[in-house]
Amino acid sequence: MTSQENPTKSCKGNLYFLWGYNRDYYSRSTIHFKNDGNPASDDVTGVYDFKVRNVEAHDRPQFEKIYDIKNITIPQFSIRAGYYFNNSKDEGVEINYDHAKYIVDDWQTVRFEGRILNRDVNCDSMLNPSFFHFEHSDGANFWNFNYLRRWKLNKNSTGKHNFQIIAKGGAGFVLPRTDVTLFGKRVNNNWKIAGACVNLESGFRAEFWKRFVCEFTGKVLAVDYMSCLVQGKRNGKASQKFLASELILTFGWQFGKTKP
Repeated sequence: MTSQENPTKSCKGNLYFLWGYNRDYYSRSTIHFKNDGNPASDDVTGVYDFKVRNVEAHDRPQFEKIYDIKNITIPQFSIRAGYYFNNSKDEGVEINYDHAKYIVDDWQTVRFEGRILNRDVNCDSMLNPSFFHFEHSDGANFWNFNYLRRWKLNKNSTGKHNFQIIAKGGAGFVLPRTDVTLFGKRVNNNWKIAGACVNLESGFRAEFWKRFVCEFTGKVLAVDYMSCLVQGKRNGKASQKFLASELILTFGWQFGKTKP
């Protein structure tokens, strides 16, 4: 009996790897800064516990760097590594990474509430970047582990090209490098696992000559940065939650047998 006649056999799955770039959009958020003080450190900011409310932020795509091979990872890039099982439901799994950048808008008016430099504050203030600035610029870094589904648009095609609708969903962690200017002192901190995120992503997938893959998708995330570095490992922490949306274009290659 041939493999086509044997109903217990099916096509092996296919592994793929994709690389591309993204644009990002963020909801307003509240950033909570807290430092209990550490007399043994070089902490010059003292004890503080305050919130900056109604903060707006933007991304920093830097697509002009794409043509510079040495700096190809400077723009906001995306990586996908996944495996479709080619089972009856066309399911799969994926490791999903977006190097997104989150930059708080300078000169916006926000609300400060809490205790700063031994004073209680509750007032609106404009963000002067020489005194206060906050960004995850190397970057916000969303890592997700996703479940996949796909639906073919050309179901009757047996040719070399396939067009599909895809959906992905899962959860993961954030690994930001947070650049903070606080009370006039700037520190570009080290990378740190700072919290968690969940995501949903959907869009279109095209497979050409059964190997070359292009995906164009939209993605939404709920992100919780529970503990970001502020002025180094010992001098304060920041936390915030926000919603993010992305537009992502990726290209790549897949390996293994493809399902007719």
